[in-house]
Amino acid sequence: MANVDVVDLDGKKVGSVELPDAVFAPEQVNEALLWEAVKHYRASLRQGTHATKNRKLVAGSGKKLWKQKGTGRARIGSVRSPLWRHGGTVHGPQPRSYEYAFPRKKLLGALRSALAAKLADGKLRVVDSLEIKEGKTKLYFSALNKLGVSRTALLVENGKTLGPGLLRGARNLRGVELVLNNEVHPYDLLRYDMAIFSKAAIEQLAEALVKTASKRKAAEASAAKEVA
Repeated sequence: MANVDVVDLDGKKVGSVELPDAVFAPEQVNEALLWEAVKHYRASLRQGTHATKNRKLVAGSGKKLWKQKGTGRARIGSVRSPLWRHGGTVHGPQPRSYEYAFPRKKLLGALRSALAAKLADGKLRVVDSLEIKEGKTKLYFSALNKLGVSRTALLVENGKTLGPGLLRGARNLRGVELVLNNEVHPYDLLRYDMAIFSKAAIEQLAEALVKTASKRKAAEASAAKEVA
């Protein structure tokens, strides 16, 4: 178990939380799996709206330019031929979706790797609560500075404890994104320099990841027995 300090928004220690090795141990870091998760996420962001005009869509008459034989020139059927300048494009890109299926087990494994990497790099903070009643941006800006945020930060809160003050105060901060613990993605953890979790958010997320990891190990063990 990794013991991590729990601080308040002034940066003062108010307690500690134990994080399970099944999620946060350095051995959980799998760079290849992280690469796959980021590739899948970025592929889903692509709009895929690129398009070229084929000979059916390009402007121009479809009339045969000259007769087939007797002119001494090459045979041509239309000014829109791909062989001609301003003609249609052959096998050009067309609108399509770049999304593809990505196994949930691999996604959860990448999430465990991203969390373990953040903790190993000292870029993970746990606070008792992210809520400020006034919900002012300048108060959150000051709090993030006290927590050691110098570049960008990802704020992760539990849906049950998420209040309107946090939503108002964090939405106008440049380089800061607020997500729920059940929506956090490995790409988010890698994209932002610092990850700041509320205690409730990281405990719930760690519990869910431990359950999935234990189920995976049990399935692998049963499969190994069947093969033997």
